[in-house]
Formats: sequence, structure tokens, C-alpha cells
Amino acid sequence: MAASKTPFGSIEQLFNKRRDRLSTQLLGLGLIITISFVAIALFAPLLQAIGLLQDPQDLLGSPMPPYNPINQAPSWQHWFGTSREGYDVFSRTLFGTQAALQVVLLATLMSLLIGVPLGMVSGYLGGNLDRVLLFIMDTIYTLPGLLLSVTLAFIVGKGVFNAAIALSISYIPQYFRVVRNQTASLKTQMFVEAAQALGASTRHVLTKYLFANVVQSVPVLFTLNAADAILVLGGLGFLGLGLPDEIAEWGHDLKQALPALSTGIWWTTLFPGLALTLMVTGLSLLGEGLSELINPRDRQR
Repeated sequence: MAASKTPFGSIEQLFNKRRDRLSTQLLGLGLIITISFVAIALFAPLLQAIGLLQDPQDLLGSPMPPYNPINQAPSWQHWFGTSREGYDVFSRTLFGTQAALQVVLLATLMSLLIGVPLGMVSGYLGGNLDRVLLFIMDTIYTLPGLLLSVTLAFIVGKGVFNAAIALSISYIPQYFRVVRNQTASLKTQMFVEAAQALGASTRHVLTKYLFANVVQSVPVLFTLNAADAILVLGGLGFLGLGLPDEIAEWGHDLKQALPALSTGIWWTTLFPGLALTLMVTGLSLLGEGLSELINPRDRQR
């Protein structure tokens, strides 16, 4: 049966065009949000150095200048107000971006650098090694990410690198599974068999013939895992297991602000929570947009 026609083409074509346009717009919005947070993280120390941004570790809630008053509502002196410890919430929120990006980028890079090579080796070699690695990765994958990160954070302690380790473990199976499945499906292709027939080593086949073909979905996973890692890092900070107390971190600041929320002091929870939500939203939109670009076949399903 012929598809219904309009002056601009079929209804299905119009729907696909509108969906593509919306996907592009969401990708652009996610990219703008993400770049904005990266710029904040990069320029926050510079703004502090020239005196436009207060040191996020300045507290001392004394009424005497130059110290900050405690629990002051947003004003020209303190745009986002101050906390019960006397921290400038605006400064803490901006520097929290820096801490979040440091931990999250380190965590996702660690999981990528472990999961991708293991997935390629497992999918290409198969056999007992593949079965053992699949069992280990499936076991890790079934564990709730936050619970696993909390357990590891108890073991490794606080710190940027320690928090990254606690976060990274739960993301390794995702890279492993995607890369392993793609490698296993590609190793029977003609170009791989031809390379093997010419005497190419396993390392040469993996790096020269398979790597570029199996990592196409990795950027999507990277951005989506980064968005999830920000939430998990916020959870660790809220539980007091993330970064040292003196480092500006959104989850820790939310924990400190929660007791004052019932007394009408809303600004100490609103701005860190809003920053966390916006960064997660930006990375999620970026990941979904990249998925539409990299895997256009999924749009036909």
C-alpha cells in the first residue's frame, strides 16, 4: 500500500525530518551546556586570581569584614548567598564544576582504557578467556553502581583519584560488553580473515583492522557514563565519601545545606543542585545526540 503523500513528501519523511531536526537541536543544546561548564571549570581559577571570584575555601562566618556573614541571602556582595559556614555559595558552585569534571573525566577515562582493550581481546580470542571475562563483567554489571561505588569509597578513602577509582569500576563492563560483541561479530569478516591469512599477528589485527570499527559507540557511552558519574559523585559527596571537605563539591555542599532548608534558607541547596542537574542534562543530551549521529540505523527502528 502506498504511503500517504503531502506536498512535501510522505508523512513518514516529514516525521523523520522533524525528528532529525529535533535531535540536532538537542545535540546543540547539550553541547552548549557542556562547553559552558568546561569553560567555568577552566576560568574559575583565573577569575579568583584577578579578584572577581572569592576563594571557595573562605568561610569564617564573622560579622567583621572581610569575612563572610553566615546564611546571608543572595545580594550584590554574594550573588548566590552564603552558607551556614560562611562559604560564598557562588564561588563554591563554580569551583564545584572543576571538581566534578576532574573526577568524572578521570573515572570515565580509566574505565574506557580498561574496558575497551579487554573487550577486544575477549571478543577476538574467545574460548575460556572470553567465558571468564564475561562472568566477571556480568557480575560487576549486575551490582548497583551507587552501591558498588560507596563500597569502594569506604575502602580507598577520599580524594580525587580515589573517588575516580570508586566510580570507574562500575562502568568498565559497559565498554567491555559493547566492544566485545562488536569484535566477535567483525572477526569473521573477509578483511580480518584476509589479514590472518597473510600472517598478521593478533596485535596487528586488533589495532589496525578492528579498533577503528569497534570503538564507534564509545563516545556515546563516554558522555552518558560521565552524566551518570556526576550523579554518583554527588551521592558520594552527600554521604561524606567523595572528596575532602575543603574541596568545593556539590554533593557535600547539599549535605551541609540540608538542615537549614526547613528554616527557609533555600539558596544553599538550590544553586548546587541546579548546577548538578544542568551538567547531567547537558551530558545526557550530548550523548543522545551523538548516538543519533553515530548510529543512524537506530532511528529506523
